[in-house]
Amino acid sequence: MPRHTLLVLENPAARHLILLDKLPEDTHIAVSGSVEGLANAAPEADVLLVGGVPRQLVEEIWQLAPRLRWVHSMWAGMDALLFPALVESDVVLTNGRGVFARTLAEFALSGMLWFAKDIRRMRRQQRERRWEKFLVTELRGKRLGIVGMGSIGRATAELAMAFGMEVRGIGRGHSRGEFEEVLGSSDYLLISAPLTEETRGMVGEPELRLMKREAVLLNLGRGPVVVEESLLRALSEERIRGAVLDVYDQEPLPAGHPLWSLENVLLSPHCADNTATWLNEAMQFFVENYHRYSQGEELRNIVDKRLGY
Repeated sequence: MPRHTLLVLENPAARHLILLDKLPEDTHIAVSGSVEGLANAAPEADVLLVGGVPRQLVEEIWQLAPRLRWVHSMWAGMDALLFPALVESDVVLTNGRGVFARTLAEFALSGMLWFAKDIRRMRRQQRERRWEKFLVTELRGKRLGIVGMGSIGRATAELAMAFGMEVRGIGRGHSRGEFEEVLGSSDYLLISAPLTEETRGMVGEPELRLMKREAVLLNLGRGPVVVEESLLRALSEERIRGAVLDVYDQEPLPAGHPLWSLENVLLSPHCADNTATWLNEAMQFFVENYHRYSQGEELRNIVDKRLGY
């Protein structure tokens, strides 16, 4: 009889699942993107790996798997996964935070450089075949404020300091005064906080009005942390210099959304971390964590289910 039964809620054709071959040989593995495909193995399962599937499927599997001891999400954000029964249970939840931090930090730096060097203007003049010199700025000496000092915030801070930027980051437990000081003093403001009841809408009209006119806001966390309507007004009225966005209230961003037409916005279709190897890296993290689990060691990236991260 196998030591552990693992349910993998994912498309069986997904190429990164080949890394499951690295699990202990006595692991019973059931893979499917549907409840029906996992129903037979679910009653004996003690581990559930969640891939790119809706929360509804996870909840349905949960009801069939009373022996679960550990659930792992390949993604970092927990707002789309947490449901009451999971939160209230003793089942350990882990996630993929940190796996995607490096490439998101690079995107943050590229967004800051896009504004500092006015690459938008360079491309426009290139299309127009117009030779017209203009001033650019440096990142060196500029202040980067970071709201959310998790893996993305820390990775971005490391790269920013290599550019000679001054970095000020705040995390959970900051005071309102500290928050406002970061908002008002930053040349670039990175929002990398997770989406929780406390962070939803934390950057709205009052907060945006504290920012410098030349400041750029970058949101790489979750769309609803920033009040989108307020951000649109600030950008349209040019009360801030611009924004770099990878996340939105509604995804995909509707074709008629006003963000598409704003010249002072750099938009990524929530793919700033989509490298050729990111799924393999996320799976490799799970494999390493699984070996810790099978050996009775403490798991990495344990989520506080009540806090949501």
